[in-house]
Amino acid sequence: MDAKTRDDLLQLFQSKLNRAMTYYLETCTRCGVCTTACHVYQSMPQAKYIAAYRAEIVRRIYKKYFKGQGKVWPSYGEAKELTEMALEELYEAAYSCTGCRRCMVYCPFGIDTQMIMSIAKLLLVGAHAEPEILTLLADTSIEKGKSIEFFKEGFLQGVKNLEQQVVEKWKLEAEGKTVIPVDVEGADLLYVALAGAHSIIPAAAVFNAAGENWTLSFFEAVNFGAFVGDPTKTKLILDRIVNEAKRLKVKEVCICECGTAYRVMKQLSGKQPFEVSSVTEVHARYIREGRIKLDKSRFQGPVTYHDPCQIARNGGILEEPRYILQHLTDDYREMAPDPRYNYCCGGGGGLVALGEETLDFRMKSARVKAEQVQKTGAAILATACENCHTQLENLNHHYKLGMNVQFLTSMVADALVI
Repeated sequence: MDAKTRDDLLQLFQSKLNRAMTYYLETCTRCGVCTTACHVYQSMPQAKYIAAYRAEIVRRIYKKYFKGQGKVWPSYGEAKELTEMALEELYEAAYSCTGCRRCMVYCPFGIDTQMIMSIAKLLLVGAHAEPEILTLLADTSIEKGKSIEFFKEGFLQGVKNLEQQVVEKWKLEAEGKTVIPVDVEGADLLYVALAGAHSIIPAAAVFNAAGENWTLSFFEAVNFGAFVGDPTKTKLILDRIVNEAKRLKVKEVCICECGTAYRVMKQLSGKQPFEVSSVTEVHARYIREGRIKLDKSRFQGPVTYHDPCQIARNGGILEEPRYILQHLTDDYREMAPDPRYNYCCGGGGGLVALGEETLDFRMKSARVKAEQVQKTGAAILATACENCHTQLENLNHHYKLGMNVQFLTSMVADALVI
């Protein structure tokens, strides 16, 4: 690695050294409490999958270039130079970590491995060594935000084609009503979906059944900038939705079943003139307020629920999905005594987005998750995140669990009582 490239990468490193990050890099005592917290290590017990080991790869570079002792006496603190080989180690650490933060809730110091891995991902982006597909997807999202008029006509036609399916789920006479409203100024709620009918149809049915004054966003919820770890692209993708919400003067931005999209909008958008909620929170609110009713007999057999890490452990949405499930089944079974300690599905951090490239690793590294799911004896496995749903379907097939994997929103829409 040439000197200029290294200097540029170290400037990126320094840009991440806020007070919290410095604390995380300075504090680890290698106590080992985090060792078995990681689902990857539990499934494949190798030292490189220990949370503290992953963090140490970043920490040693920190010691070399940002600590006096590391500069003068690098061997004492095991300081390490930033080299091409170090970048390879950073890649393996960053893309074997799903950012679930389960290790953080066990750590006596609350060290956030996901934040430390954000340094690793940023260095990979700066060295053009990140997964190309994630950058390509991020760039595509950004370009769509710049050229919305180019996409608008096709988008509106695509939405129009979904209306009949919404009416069928909605079970109400749609004459004279806009089934999927788009670009409505003054709407109470802006719904940000994923690309695909499965993210729009059930949600639209529930919104309409609840009599919501809503409108659909032109933009997809997923933030590939966050997956690849590029703060600039993350903000550009986020700002498309923020600016749309401001333009339409909505009161609430509701994020679909996408964990990372929810966390980014909720935690990174700053103070805004609108509230941010997940679709799970909104559906729970409708039930509490009596705006929708659900048929408990619609689903047969025991039901269990997987808490998406970014929505539950990292976002605090724990009670709402269980409240919804109380109205969907009389046989609900928890996976873990405390959902804050639930295992990650094994597909976060961009791993599912990388598709077949990570499939073998995802299946092997999430063995303990498959075992956790199987022990519930449930017939239906519900979740509220796109990546989790994909990963759980993959696990269901790979480990022959024989379960019906469902989106929680789809279950609510299918159980609507008019």
